[in-house]
Order: sequence, then C-alpha cells, then structure tokens
Amino acid sequence: MENTRRNFLKRLGQGTLGSMTLPMFGNELQAHWQAIGLNSNDSTEAYWKLVKSQFNLAEGLHYFNNASLGASSTHIQQATNHFRNLLDGFPSKYMWGGWEEEKEQTREKVAHLFSVTAEEIALIHNTTEGMNLIARSFDLQPGDEVILADHEHASGRIPWEVWQETKGIKLVRPELPIVPKNVQELVTVYKNAITSRTKVISMCHMVNTNGMILPIREVSKMAHEKGILVAVDGAQTAGMFNIDLKALECDFYTASAHKWLFSPKGIGIFYAKKESQQYLKPLMVARGHTDKSIRRLENYNTRNLPEVLGLGAAIDFHHTIGAAQIHQRSFELKKYFRSKLEGNPKFTIKSPAQDELSAAIQVVEVNGKDVRTVKQELWDGYGIDCRPMTSHNLNALRLSFAIHITKQDIDYLVNALHALAA
Repeated sequence: MENTRRNFLKRLGQGTLGSMTLPMFGNELQAHWQAIGLNSNDSTEAYWKLVKSQFNLAEGLHYFNNASLGASSTHIQQATNHFRNLLDGFPSKYMWGGWEEEKEQTREKVAHLFSVTAEEIALIHNTTEGMNLIARSFDLQPGDEVILADHEHASGRIPWEVWQETKGIKLVRPELPIVPKNVQELVTVYKNAITSRTKVISMCHMVNTNGMILPIREVSKMAHEKGILVAVDGAQTAGMFNIDLKALECDFYTASAHKWLFSPKGIGIFYAKKESQQYLKPLMVARGHTDKSIRRLENYNTRNLPEVLGLGAAIDFHHTIGAAQIHQRSFELKKYFRSKLEGNPKFTIKSPAQDELSAAIQVVEVNGKDVRTVKQELWDGYGIDCRPMTSHNLNALRLSFAIHITKQDIDYLVNALHALAA
C-alpha cells in the first residue's frame, strides 16, 4: 500500500497523472507553434492559411461572427483539457492551492499583453461581470450622473440601471454619430455631456453595433481633469489590436477573453489602475475577503480553473503569432474588405473608414433588403455566419475578420453579397 502511495505521489509530482490524452502543453506547446512557423513574422496569405489551420471550425462553416464568440484553436483546447484531466485526477489538490503558481503566471501574461502590472489584473468570468463589479461598487448619491452613450452594450448599460439608477442616479445617454468624421467629433459628444454632477463615464472601447472605436485616451484625460472616473467595456477590442492600458489612462477596463483572444469560454479580464482600486467592492465574498490586493475581486472559492489556465495558453498563442502581426492583420483585412465594396451603389458600409475609428469589425447594408433576410440567405446558400444589426437604423450585417479569416474567405463573402444584391 505504501509503495502504491509513493508511486502515485511520484507520478503526480512529475505531472503525468491524467495527462496521457494530451500530446503537448506549456513550453512544449509553444515549441510546437514555433516549429511549424507561427512565429515567423510572415505576412503572406500562405502564412495566414497556416494560422487558419490551427482552428477546427465545422466543415462548410464560413465564420464571420467572432464579435459574438470566438473559437479556441485546437491546441488551446488541448491545453485546457490537459488541466481538466489533472483536476479530475486529484480534485482537492488542484482546486485549492495546487495551481497557485500557474494562476499567477497567467495573470502576469495578461498584464504583459496590456502593458500593466500583475497587481492591476483580476481574472474574472466575462465583461458582464466586470461591468456589474464597477457599477455596483460606487456609493453615488441621488442627482449624481453617469454618462453612458447610446451605443453601449446591454451588459454595460443594465448594471448601471439596476445598481445606480434605481437609487436616483441620473444616467446621461448622449447620441454618438454612426460614422463620425474624426476622433474629435466623438470627444465633443462626451465633453458636452459632462456636468458638475458627473461622477463616472462608462464607455465601450469599440461599440458592438458597427465596430466604431471610441476615444478612450482623449476622454480619460478630459474626465480626470474634472475628477471623473472612466470605466471601459473592452469586449470587442482585447486581442484584436495592440492595447496599452497605461497609455489609455482609463481607471477600469474589462473584457471577455473568449472573443478575440480565443480563450476557453467564460473567462474574462479585469484591469483596475492601482490608484483607482480603492473604489471597488467585490461582487462575491468568502474566506480571504480581507485581501487588500486585486485578487479579492476574483475570490469565488470553487471555480473552473482549467479554463483560467487555458487563458494562459491563449495568451501564449497570441504571443507566438505576435501582437504586432495580429494588429497589422486586423487593419489589413478591414481595408481589403472595404476595397471590394466601397463605391458600389448596392452597398452602404456603416463603419468609419479611418483606422483610429474602426478595425476588424465592419458592418454593411445591402441596400433595399432587410438585413435579417440577407443574414438567412447567406447562411442557407453559402454557410456564412454573421450577425444582423438592426438598432440605430443600421439594417446591416456585422462582419468580424478574426485571424483565421483569409483574403480568400473575404472574396467568398463578397461574391455571396454581390449575388444576393443582384
């Protein structure tokens, strides 16, 4: 019996228990990605087809709906399953303490990606949780104001309605132009909405309606001069292009990692500037609630840790391809798509053209046709999945150009749109 126990502990220490179904993880997985050339800084279409091959999307599916939900690459899935097998091999060890170092490594990876410190990053579930955490934290008084523009996602708006508006706090809802001429036009909207009672500005980094990028840095500078805090919904930007949260100067930033970072589902990122953490109160409390660090915001006791560590694998994947490569590709695909439709009277692109105002989400109306009909026809006839947007008089298809999209995929999409427009 004692020998059996010793052998069990030896296997556990070597990390072999429950790992037989996974060929690669950790450093071995990164070495694999590098060995096949994912870190080659190549910009050819052949390279991006290699990236595409790392995703196992359903046969016949042409997926342009990453803004709704992203797919994990095959090896991110395998890495997550490796951690799941370890957990089920020795549940109590790994749920409570066995992965403390790995969790902190994941936090460090996230912090490095966004150019902040690990002590400013909490690993939460999704953007909705982050927005609830922010909106519920403040002891605002009746008559105080929170600015929420009219393009805010429901998960960014409803928490303020439930936790603050019901207490008599005024939610100010300025209207944003659909296709602004420049960044200053958007800054002016926020400037005009600020009053002496404004306490918080809550805004998207990129709106989910038409992919418009909002001027976080400019608004943050303006707000802080008046003692106003800025909270950012980054659901549609984290992983799409380079983000330096220090440079953006916002107080809080929250994002779902399962969109543009391709992490396991139900994993989110929460940033709170060190100086602004004093305002935050955890949504849940348990043993350890007296922790003064940002970890108090993720104190769930039992949680799905394999998915948390799977986020670390997703960051590794992002890093292997290269943040600069992904940034450049996001804007390259946007420009390629627009070049195929701009000037055609059958279509109206309803996303701003400038790179400072839009990136890898573009929306387009097929003139004279209801967008819900067009979406269904694209699916039925071409296997194209995208999102119809009907708010704000858009009547437009929302198209997402993730890194598994090639120019050949965009050609297929454009040909389908031309066929339906005809």
